[in-house]
Amino acid sequence: RKVIKPKEALVKDDDEIRVTAAGSVSAYVSRAGKLFNEMDKKCLTITATGNALTKAVTAAEVIKRRFKGLHQITKLDSQE
Repeated sequence: RKVIKPKEALVKDDDEIRVTAAGSVSAYVSRAGKLFNEMDKKCLTITATGNALTKAVTAAEVIKRRFKGLHQITKLDSQE
């Protein structure tokens, strides 16, 4: 018998980019450009799990090189 835990309602922030394994890195980079240029955000958060981790790292590296003056803060968390 499986016990189903209620999932917390996750609200996506405007400054968060959720990377999936099916998405393209160029789409994430263009979203970052929109956040920095059009929405005047000072920082953004890139989140990913599982197979999408490599794309998240790649997107972060491209974003760092494309937009000058950025600094990276890496934070790892675990999920249950």
